[in-house]
Amino acid sequence: MESAIKINVVRNILAANNQIAEQTRRELRERKITAVNLMSSPGSGKTAILERTLEKLHRQIPCGVIEGDIATTLDAERLIRFQAPIVQINTEPFGGDCHLSASAVRQALADLPLDKIRLLFIENVGNLVCPAEFDIGETAKVVVFSLPEGEDKPLKYPLMFRESKLCLLNKIDLAGVLDANLDRIQLNVHQVNPQMKIIPISARTGEGVDEWTEWLTQLMAL
Repeated sequence: MESAIKINVVRNILAANNQIAEQTRRELRERKITAVNLMSSPGSGKTAILERTLEKLHRQIPCGVIEGDIATTLDAERLIRFQAPIVQINTEPFGGDCHLSASAVRQALADLPLDKIRLLFIENVGNLVCPAEFDIGETAKVVVFSLPEGEDKPLKYPLMFRESKLCLLNKIDLAGVLDANLDRIQLNVHQVNPQMKIIPISARTGEGVDEWTEWLTQLMAL
């Protein structure tokens, strides 16, 4: 009986979250704002990729950022130089959630000048499990997967790769050092999600950034 009660509570939480997410998605669509939910393990390079992305796009496309972390504003501070509007969400005051919720994102949107934004990046809390379970009203989910994490991660954490529209395979500049098998990694990704588009990228060298930003402009045109 106790197990059934817990399952029902989880279902109710997800249902409430999804309702808020759908409302957010509808309103962003009406405002012609494309929202990208960036998800990954801690240290995979989400913020570094955002730095490269804003460096390339911020003069062409009005961008905004929602930064999610359990604590600190360290990642947001790295992006201030691009002068894009940024809102920080820290989950520590709410129990240190390992993901952003639709309600937290909706509250953050109220502090952004939405009439001046066309492309919104939501950097989720670093975690390869929880963020994939929660719809936050995004246009598309994108998973950043870095070579040092090991080629087996898509098989071990399949939901993240099933839910995402794109995989940014980061830190490819380390392939030789790590003796990484890129073909095996991409095979593992496609075993979980055969339709997944994969863009090899290096936030350090800039390789792959052009293809990534082109994908973003195509997403905005949909």
